[in-house]
Amino acid sequence: MRRNLFALPAVAVAAALLLAGCGGSSGSGGQATTDPGPETGTIKFTGTDNAETYQPVIKAFEAKNPGIKVTYTQIPFDQFNATMQQRLSAKDTGIDVYTVDEPRVSQLAAKGFLTDLSDLDAKVKTSFSATAYKTNHFRDKLWSLPMWNSTQFLFYNKTALAKAKVTPPAADPEQRWTWEQVEAAGRKAMQAGGTKYGLFLEQPEAYYQLQPLAESLGGGSGIEGDDALTPAVETDGWKKAMHWYGATFASGLSPRGIGGFQTGPVFAAGDVAFFVGGPWDLKIFGSSKIDWGVAPMPYFQGGKPVTPTGSWSLGVNPASKQQGMARKFVEFATLDPAGNLATTKTTTIIPANLEAQKQYTPQMDTFSGAKTAGAAAITTYESEHTAVSRPVSVGYIQFEEVMGKAFADIRNGTNSDARLQEATRQLTDAWKSIK
Repeated sequence: MRRNLFALPAVAVAAALLLAGCGGSSGSGGQATTDPGPETGTIKFTGTDNAETYQPVIKAFEAKNPGIKVTYTQIPFDQFNATMQQRLSAKDTGIDVYTVDEPRVSQLAAKGFLTDLSDLDAKVKTSFSATAYKTNHFRDKLWSLPMWNSTQFLFYNKTALAKAKVTPPAADPEQRWTWEQVEAAGRKAMQAGGTKYGLFLEQPEAYYQLQPLAESLGGGSGIEGDDALTPAVETDGWKKAMHWYGATFASGLSPRGIGGFQTGPVFAAGDVAFFVGGPWDLKIFGSSKIDWGVAPMPYFQGGKPVTPTGSWSLGVNPASKQQGMARKFVEFATLDPAGNLATTKTTTIIPANLEAQKQYTPQMDTFSGAKTAGAAAITTYESEHTAVSRPVSVGYIQFEEVMGKAFADIRNGTNSDARLQEATRQLTDAWKSIK
């Protein structure tokens, strides 16, 4: 399963970092030593994915840079952030380059765990989307370089919709369905006996996938203030979105008790009419026996289309004694279109480099034959018009932890208004030590 390629929010991981807090740092970020280190040797790269994922880019980099070798170490996703927190705090020189979950850039920079890459700012601004450019900044400095990007699709079960005599949604973003249309069609599919459930989101308790619900209704990201440390999850948009979301489970439209990596198989088995998932699913569902298609992610009637974006970036450890070689690798894997494309040869994640994206996205229509027709155009459109990143805040880790638990409670029947009020209190308390 490739869902860990995108920075999948995880409550357990966030909890470990919550304990660490954001204290103990001057907040100025990490500074590389004036000595770039040796020009040849071996640099150590750490991330969450299987080694096979990075072999193409490592091989291409080594061919272009004779004398430099790259060794890769995998840390399981559910252990990664806590492990890196400990090692970076100890100024571990055994890490030169590491993958950075983009919403955590601010916290990592504030604690001095990233090398300042601001001399690359102009090149980064023209090589990536405005959203990716902004997300990798903190206090007007550049701390990491975008490697991958993401979006979401509305997958639909053609057989179930045909049985319910429902015309499937179009792939054209200008004709995207509303959530109200999806709900109505999903209920028809259930009533016709074509499927057990009408709708399911791949990450049912994750901020990444639920943020667009509130944003579509004008509710904002949930964080506001000049310091981005003021909770704002009780706006009308958030209340309406979470009331609707909780009702989908209460009514049986969406299933309770299924989470983690067990959501995708529900759609692949033909048990749900509509499924919201990412580009990694374009190939995963290719082995499914059901007939399916893709359409743009829905929005609420009267609201605006909003889709998630962002993924992993690459950063340099300030404690590294091989700053020069580390930077060469990071720049090759992100700023060089050929290098950035090489990071996607064994995956179905989207390259962040704009030139690499132009070369990559046409392939998406062929990942699973005719079933994925339209995926490329949807991806291009969403990236340019509807993509909204997760908020940039040194308190994001605590935010993700608190909201993840709130989403779980709302999903399981807790009154949504009361739960959002409780989340506000929890966030206010958690962020007191940061302000």
